Amino acid sequence: MSKPEFVYVTYIASTLDKVWEALTTGEFTRQYWGGRTIQSEWKPGSAVKHVKEDGSFDWEGEVLKAEPPKLLAYTFGNVLGERPSRVTFELAQLGAHVKLTLTHDQFAENSKVLPAISNGWPAILSSMKSLLETGKALYPEWR
Repeated sequence: MSKPEFVYVTYIASTLDKVWEALTTGEFTRQYWGGRTIQSEWKPGSAVKHVKEDGSFDWEGEVLKAEPPKLLAYTFGNVLGERPSRVTFELAQLGAHVKLTLTHDQFAENSKVLPAISNGWPAILSSMKSLLETGKALYPEWR
């Protein structure tokens, strides 16, 4: 039996550096991720926090790999009382577009996080894509 995972692929009219910046810079994430900022030094072993506007955070994790601007992996923890799962972004420049592949895996058995992120990641990454391509993020209904 295969382990559960969520994989999402999208193509963005942008550059590797801009997509990397959008994934790793709080100023960017605040615009497309419901007002939240992502904070980290983006070095293996460093903390990752997803901070809400009131200063509290939705989740925290640890950077597993950071190879700018092509590979980023971190744990996704303290969500719904489950052990941390893993988020991996792989980026590839294809002409004038970037192929972004998100893999979210290593879920706890009978995970409640998996169905939640299965709705969340498409909305978040669609908003990021819109911001990079048009200058306007999509309004996050879940904000």
